[in-house]
Amino acid sequence: VGMTGSGKTGLGIGLLEEAALDHIPIIAIDPKGDLGNLMLTFPDLSADDFRPWVNARQATDQGQSIDEYASAQAAQWKKGLSSWGQDGERIRKLRASTDVNIFTPGSQAGRPVSVLKSFAAPQDSLMQDGDLYRDRIQATATGILSLVGIDADPITSREHILIALILDHHWQQGSDLDIAALIGAIQAPPVNRVGVLDLESFYASKDRFALAMRLNNLLAAPGFDAWMQGEPLSIPSLLHTADGKPRTSIMSIAHLDESSRMFFVTMLLNELIAWMRAQQGTSSLRAILYMDEIFGYMPPIASPPSKRLLLTLLKQARAYGLGLVLATQNPVDLDYKGLSNTGTWFIGRLQTERDK
Repeated sequence: VGMTGSGKTGLGIGLLEEAALDHIPIIAIDPKGDLGNLMLTFPDLSADDFRPWVNARQATDQGQSIDEYASAQAAQWKKGLSSWGQDGERIRKLRASTDVNIFTPGSQAGRPVSVLKSFAAPQDSLMQDGDLYRDRIQATATGILSLVGIDADPITSREHILIALILDHHWQQGSDLDIAALIGAIQAPPVNRVGVLDLESFYASKDRFALAMRLNNLLAAPGFDAWMQGEPLSIPSLLHTADGKPRTSIMSIAHLDESSRMFFVTMLLNELIAWMRAQQGTSSLRAILYMDEIFGYMPPIASPPSKRLLLTLLKQARAYGLGLVLATQNPVDLDYKGLSNTGTWFIGRLQTERDK
């Protein structure tokens, strides 16, 4: 924790690099677009390596050409690393230890991720845990509705209740849903009653059609097909390549609006918990989840769909060998239950008494 500029991201990148050197796979959620620096590893530390990445304006301010400034930066990095007992060979080892990729959900700027192709039925181990199964249904329904601008309460929102019933019906049968099937199920739900009310009294067909149209319009919007292209959102493939090499998977979401960010983070955490529950317990570090800024995802009062999932991970992930590294500017913006389950704190500069 610490104010902007206090070194949170730099420290986080350092921790992730050390983990990668130890062959630990990493999933890093990047809301600000800073973690791409993990790909800037130059074993030779040459001026040619630095030249494409130096700031031309800074070179001008220093009265240097781009080539001169790149040479100066290369020399500065060599000296700095040497003073800490580091050299190009360790950088080369880092590059050989992990497969670094930048994934861009909802965009083809990096490697696209398919999120909306399928709302897959959870594994049996998760479905047998009633609390986790309910959390997954609730978070998925809330995430879907957030995409169309509906801030749904799981208890009072009929939109949320209907989508949750549809998900539960299909998942209990072991069948997956895609977005097209979900839209169809909203128009013709697989249930006749909701509680003690008949379906038409609870949610009239014309109103259900309006909800289906909102989702359909979202699906038909220009550029939205990017959410359905690319690699499936699969935790095993994000953690390891096909031949078993550990991965550092950077999930860049800086380009998304707030509702799309929340939707993607919710879906990713859902998948991560399902993967976690399928693992055997261990006292060794199996993988790391890093999030560069969690403001808004685990607030003290509001309950966005990501909150219960993050709290679940903070309470249970350690037992399965999953480590969490979370960064934020203001600790008061986080739920105290999450803070109390944090084992190690790195504290930068805190400006206000309330934060202290």
